Order: sequence, then structure tokens, then C-alpha cells
Amino acid sequence: MRQGFKGAFYLSLAASIWGGLYVVSKYAMEIVPPFTLLFFRYVVASATLSIACRIVNAPIFPAVKRTSLLQVGFIGYFLSISAQFIGTNLSSAHMGAVITTLSPIFQSIFAILLLKETMSRREGMAMFIAFAGVLIIILTGGDNSDSTLWGNLILLLAAVFWGYQSVIARQASFIHSPLTVTTAGALVAAFFTGLAALTELGQWNYLAITTWSIVLSILYIGVVSTAVAFFAWNKGLSLLSTHQAGPFFFFQPVVGSLLGWAMLGEQLTIAFFCGTILIIIGVYYSFKCN
Repeated sequence: MRQGFKGAFYLSLAASIWGGLYVVSKYAMEIVPPFTLLFFRYVVASATLSIACRIVNAPIFPAVKRTSLLQVGFIGYFLSISAQFIGTNLSSAHMGAVITTLSPIFQSIFAILLLKETMSRREGMAMFIAFAGVLIIILTGGDNSDSTLWGNLILLLAAVFWGYQSVIARQASFIHSPLTVTTAGALVAAFFTGLAALTELGQWNYLAITTWSIVLSILYIGVVSTAVAFFAWNKGLSLLSTHQAGPFFFFQPVVGSLLGWAMLGEQLTIAFFCGTILIIIGVYYSFKCN
């Protein structure tokens, strides 16, 4: 029971931090392009996590069983988070927070495919309800421009990638510590985002990086939203089952929507609330099925 509460705490902390990430990243991307910002994010996170590994004498990138660590870094931290950044830039903070709430649904699907876990009819119904909620939000969002639609679809793809990496990260936690899994994944992501950032050279004012608002945004995204939150998520995954862990993403849209409304002036439509309610019902129902 105590382990369950600890897992719930870590997962809730991670999801709540990520809810606020959409607001901070959307502000920062008005100055710094997505992949460049993402590269800065992982450089800061990698340095922070590597120091933590040295302090507790944990391996940073073990020589054995590296395949899962590479997948966590490339598919989860690089592809999924890149899609989140790009999708948020094209869409909005609260849409990003809500659509990526589908991650636990895809997480359950991959758990069935990769871990051979069974799914009941009730769990399948929970997935359908949550997915219906996301469709309502995507198709009836406040802005129906092409860029917003593409942003929403990219965010949906990010949810698929994150659901997959969560299952892989849970597998990896049986062999490596959550801190090692997080650190290795951040290092892999830093490499690939560095390559992607090369395509954005000359697209932004480099003097902007010296402003305190951008510096603090990058430090917050790198240390809090990445190093702390990713470790908390992986720690929670090591303490709870796959189906139990996924629903804690519920805290993400709550925090993201409120901050997007309060700080960015984004409007929350009736369709948004209807879709969100369906997502909450589906995710809660999925959790109760276990």
C-alpha cells in the first residue's frame, strides 16, 4: 500500500509539472525555435541528471541492456517531446495538455502488445470514451485553421510515442534504476535534438538567449519539467502497474488548461469542457477497472 501511494505521488508530480510546461514552452518558442529550445532543454537536463548520478553513484549509461534505454531516449524523449513542442506551437497550451492525455490509452495498448497484458471489455470501453473526448476537442476547437488542425494531429502522434516509451521505460526499470533510465534517455535525446537544431540555425536572434526571461524559461524546462518530472514519472512507473500508472496523466490537462487561461489568455470553449469531461471519465473508468 505504501508503495502504491509513493507511486501515485511521483506520477501526480510529473503530470502536474508537465501541465505547466505547455505554457512555458509556448512563451519561449515565441523567441527560440522548437528544436533549438528542445536541445537546450536536454543539455540542461542531462547535466543535472548526470550530476545526480554521480552523487548517488548510479551508472549514467550502462554497458548492458542498452536497447530499451535508446528507445526511451529516441522515441520517447526525442520524437514524442519534439511532437509536443511543434504541436503546441501550432495549436495552444490547453489543447496540448488535453490531447496528450491520450498517452495512457496508447500506453495500455502497447502494454497488451508488448507485455501481453489482457484487457477487459470495460477497459476497452474506457478507451473508447476517452478517445471520443479527444475527437470532440480536435474537431470543434476554437480555431479551425489548418495550422491548428495539424498541431492537434501532431500532438496526437506525440501521445502515441509517449505511450510506447512509458511501457519500455517500465521494462527498463526492472534492470536499471529510474535515475539511470532517465539520464540515459536525456543524453540520447540531447544528441538527436542537437542534430535537429542545426536546421534552425540563422532562424532566430541569438542575443535573445541572454535575456533573463528566456534563460529562466530554459532552466525551468530543463531542470524542473525534464530532469525532475521525467525522473518522477519513471520512478512512478517502477512502483505501479502499467494500467494504474497511465491515468495519472489526468493532472496534466487540468494544470495546463488553467495556466493557459490565466497566463496566455486562451479561451476554454464548451466543446473543450465536454471533451475534457469524457477524457476524465474514460481515464478514471480505466483506472477503476484494475
